[in-house]
Amino acid sequence: MTSPADIDVRPIDETEFADWNRALNTGFLREPHASEEVLDARRKQFVPGRSLGAFDAGRCVATFRSFAQELTAVGGAAVPADAISNVTVTATHRRRGLLSRMMERDLAAAKERGDVVATLIAAEYPIYGRYGFGPATSVTEWTIDVPRTGLDPRWSGPEDGGRIDLVDGEDVRKLGPELHDRLRRRQPGAVSRNELWWQLNTGAVRFHSSWTEPYFAVYRSASGEVDGMVAYTADDHWGDGKQPLNTASVQWLIAVSPAAERALWRYLCSIDWIVKVKTGSRAPDDLLPCFLPDPRAAAVTTQADWLWVRILDVVRALEARTYETAGSLVLEVADRGGLTGGRYRLEASEDGEGSCTPTDASADLSLDVGELAALWLGDESAVRLAAAGRVREERAGAARQADALLRTSRRPWCPDLF
Repeated sequence: MTSPADIDVRPIDETEFADWNRALNTGFLREPHASEEVLDARRKQFVPGRSLGAFDAGRCVATFRSFAQELTAVGGAAVPADAISNVTVTATHRRRGLLSRMMERDLAAAKERGDVVATLIAAEYPIYGRYGFGPATSVTEWTIDVPRTGLDPRWSGPEDGGRIDLVDGEDVRKLGPELHDRLRRRQPGAVSRNELWWQLNTGAVRFHSSWTEPYFAVYRSASGEVDGMVAYTADDHWGDGKQPLNTASVQWLIAVSPAAERALWRYLCSIDWIVKVKTGSRAPDDLLPCFLPDPRAAAVTTQADWLWVRILDVVRALEARTYETAGSLVLEVADRGGLTGGRYRLEASEDGEGSCTPTDASADLSLDVGELAALWLGDESAVRLAAAGRVREERAGAARQADALLRTSRRPWCPDLF
């Protein structure tokens, strides 16, 4: 067995990309070698210095990639984020500290760049807490039993003067970015989408040799403004007696008004032959069940953590967001990674703005940086974490006060997988 010290962890160059991609595919149990066409498409993600590999005798055995992202904080401010993806360690090289070496290198670089947070979607829950990440948003998936909804099957379009049109991928690439920017400016937990995202999700660029083109539908308000958009596919299933029993599967649905959301879900439930609609990953407090005469027609099929956040700068993170009430709280933040630990005083004013400064005052609440990340976007409860032994009150009532300051009336949501 090669000593861990003899395994070279470093940024890859373009000439090593095919080997790096082979290791990536191997780690995710996909076919190891990709075609030149697929490799050329995947190279569009390559950023010098931000794709790391671990090499044993010249062969890539672990992968790691990060890229620039913006994350919306509570109140609508966008903070610079180090988005982490493509993390794998080949089965032959586990338990040798390769992920730790890649993660530590990347987070140090992100801190140096001035990123406020790092983000990722965790394939497995236990991995990332040891690096200071905490689950900051969750998702819910529903399956809608269309005949049970109580919706009128004779529906012919929105009742609010708006309209729904089917469009092509080219239209989505033109209309989608502006719509998504409107959404993410108001949705805590949402992340930016670059041009490549829209190309990948409309088939203009393909990372896989097989790609199924979805249907795209756009909701326009009575004034003609694009306020919502959905991408979905449909299967081809016929039951006994040759009855169509098809399922529509939503790939993504974004909307900037309840009217747009209602209309798009109503449209999906009105398509001939569709008896079930799978919603894809939605916010845990999504309005969908409220739009149905029988909310029980939407059955929860998945409830899971989603976006994980690692705070790299406590002061900038706490000052970027807004607050529900005025108040003051002293936080003792432990950070085993050594990037942003310390004691901080958070002061929230009546107008919702916050200031954060290092302090020597006695702590009100002690917590790990990962638990602070879970609280930062407003989804988790400090009282709940204290009851679970993951946050410690140094002053009686401090957890309840933290909830009053930090929790939000609507839950954060990240619509994206990256």
